[in-house]
Amino acid sequence: MSDYDVLCIGNAIVDIIAQCDEDFLVDNGIIKGAMNLIDAERAQLLYSRMGPAIEASGGSAGNTAAGIASFGGRAAFFGKVSADKLGEIYAHDIHAQGVAFDTKPLAGDPPTARSMIFVTPDGERSMNTYLGACVELGPHDVEGDKATNAKVTYFEGYLWDPPLAKEAIRMTAKLAHAAGREVSMTLSDPFCVDRYRGEFLELMRSGTVDIVFANESEVTSLYETSSFEAALEAVRKDCKVAAITRSEKGSVIVRGEETVWIDAIEISELVDTTGAGDLYAAGFLHGYTSGRDLATCGKLGSLAAGLCIQQIGPRPRQNLRHEAEQAGLA
Repeated sequence: MSDYDVLCIGNAIVDIIAQCDEDFLVDNGIIKGAMNLIDAERAQLLYSRMGPAIEASGGSAGNTAAGIASFGGRAAFFGKVSADKLGEIYAHDIHAQGVAFDTKPLAGDPPTARSMIFVTPDGERSMNTYLGACVELGPHDVEGDKATNAKVTYFEGYLWDPPLAKEAIRMTAKLAHAAGREVSMTLSDPFCVDRYRGEFLELMRSGTVDIVFANESEVTSLYETSSFEAALEAVRKDCKVAAITRSEKGSVIVRGEETVWIDAIEISELVDTTGAGDLYAAGFLHGYTSGRDLATCGKLGSLAAGLCIQQIGPRPRQNLRHEAEQAGLA
């Protein structure tokens, strides 16, 4: 019996979300649809130019942990905040979602991470992230009992930037595999893939990572091809399971020679794509750790992502377990 279904490792970030027009992105030199890493000075400047905003605890893997808990799964999270106001907000929110979060906060600087997210009228989000305390997550924060007692450990590619976090992920993966568990990652962002293509492929091909999540642009970037079909055939050979999201085209899951196509759910209005991939991973991993077939795992992912993009912010407002029951997927 495992204590947790999924242990998520990621950047503990408070999202500050505001709507804007396309000109705002151009005027402020913001790359649309990407996660842009910024320093403290740039963070202050963008914050001063933002319109009315919503503050919500975010971070890719943290969103996934919250989604798994909303489905009724048992989720844990490793992530570093500072002992400041935003750090208190983050810890409160993730605990309120039902996620086990016991990483010791950092005393003093740097402060808790924050991401200024600008949402354009087409629902696309452009993230500008100051990592702050996130970069201090390291091997000393690895809780061995959680690493060995979670069915799947899941980490975000974004966390491959800070060197200490890289060590923490490798240590956790080693503990997980020694205990007969599986390890999963999300590629996170095409720019992230460009920075670490060789290392990400090594993680997959060496067996350090068993399950990979990506969207279409990330997986084609990983294999440096414009052909989705070619990328799909390549990723099939490089990991045990891969789940690739394709926005309104749904998703496709591959495992060995097996291929499962999943439709996107019908939505009433596209509001904000922030967290869609995170919530897809939550639904998939909830199904996977519950012993469901790949088609059901994909449908649970599609359901969670579809609900997420019809609201502002990445954390589920509905009870996902109830939504799954209503959809006949419980």
